[in-house]
Amino acid sequence: MIFEWPWMLWALLIVPALATVYHVLQKRKRQAALQYARWAAGEVLAASRFKRNLPPILYLLALTLLIGAMARPVAVLTLPSFRDVVILAIDVSNSMLADDLEPNRLAAAQKAAREFIEEQPSTTQIGIVAFAETALTIQRPTLNREDLLKAVDRLKPQEGTAVGGAILTGLQTLFPKETFELQRKQDNAQDNELGRPLPEKAQPTPEKQPVEPGPETSAAIILLTDGQATGGPDPLKAAQLAADRGVRVFTVGIGTEPGAVVKFKGVSMRTKLDEETLKKIADVTLARYFLANNAEDLREVYRELNMRLVSVTRETEVSAIFVAVAAAAAFLAAAMSVTWFNRIL
Repeated sequence: MIFEWPWMLWALLIVPALATVYHVLQKRKRQAALQYARWAAGEVLAASRFKRNLPPILYLLALTLLIGAMARPVAVLTLPSFRDVVILAIDVSNSMLADDLEPNRLAAAQKAAREFIEEQPSTTQIGIVAFAETALTIQRPTLNREDLLKAVDRLKPQEGTAVGGAILTGLQTLFPKETFELQRKQDNAQDNELGRPLPEKAQPTPEKQPVEPGPETSAAIILLTDGQATGGPDPLKAAQLAADRGVRVFTVGIGTEPGAVVKFKGVSMRTKLDEETLKKIADVTLARYFLANNAEDLREVYRELNMRLVSVTRETEVSAIFVAVAAAAAFLAAAMSVTWFNRIL
């Protein structure tokens, strides 16, 4: 346990001082009382001493806890909770029109995403990123489920698959005050919203130093794709940026490793699932990779993700617990004093 305001703990010196004063006063009273008491009444005196000392002890305990609460104690606790923000990054490349999932991959993904959104608690904000050749936040994190469902329904197929761009866009949505930059994976295309030529190495904001992967318990990215990255930033470097921010990237692969053939505007193309990269993205960020071979598998993936997002371990200020225990101790001490001595102190 740590304290946000440790200097407040100096006030604890009051407790032994009060205890010393009380002990001296009680010792004087006891000596006076013994002059008129019989030695045979020792057991009665011992019982009386216990009753007399217990309420003050409880009062001192309450005072100690209140001082501790003022120092703002923080403990690492595992709490039943929900992630505050979840980013759904959904692949809308042309390969998502493959019909190996009924009626096609994109429609199955939309249906599963709608179910996931509806099952989340009302306190969880959800954002939606669509990615093809580039990635774009089509719905910023919100609690409005109707807006989210409409955004999912608006997804349309496009050319290309920028997996790395999807991760960067998700990070930019989670941390709007920071800049996430990576060199494009395959070319130096002209500037666009999320795919402009950038420095070879990631450029994290100077004042934000990398952290251990995984501790960002208030945010997560769920990335769903059915193909290989065909452009945009390198997915693994983007994943490392997420890991440097402590954000987990759960990856979901749609389809089978051999791939499927899809026709778009009279052109036939084969899409192949790059499971190796998706697994590495999840591993780098201490998340998990899921494989969805059919629509039911996809729904199960989202349900399992929903279950994985309900318990978090985080540093939590526990001042309220200290105050509650202090109040209980003070109330109990007052009740004992009133019952035994007809006074509160």
